[in-house]
Amino acid sequence: MAEARTPAQIEADIVRRRQELAVTLDEIGVRLHPKTIMDDTKARAAAAVDRTAGRAYVAANRVVSDVRAQLVSEDGAPRLERIIPVAMIGVAVVGLLTLRARRRC
Repeated sequence: MAEARTPAQIEADIVRRRQELAVTLDEIGVRLHPKTIMDDTKARAAAAVDRTAGRAYVAANRVVSDVRAQLVSEDGAPRLERIIPVAMIGVAVVGLLTLRARRRC
């Protein structure tokens, strides 16, 4: 059987539980405060932007490395047989865009 508790023990238990409840209610109040919710949301959004920017940087870096590997040999010399056609395409695109812009005017 359980031991009988004295009134002082019961009162001490009630006081302890009230203190625990007060702490719990304070924590809930802080968590549900609009400023806390707003700060948490801002932090999550910033983290998401950081992750997205990091992924974009890695992807862009990979593309630049792949293009560089196509246009420059391993010893660092330019591969003219690949650079010249790419440059000609670039000039053609710029020329077409210029003609198109002049026609609109």
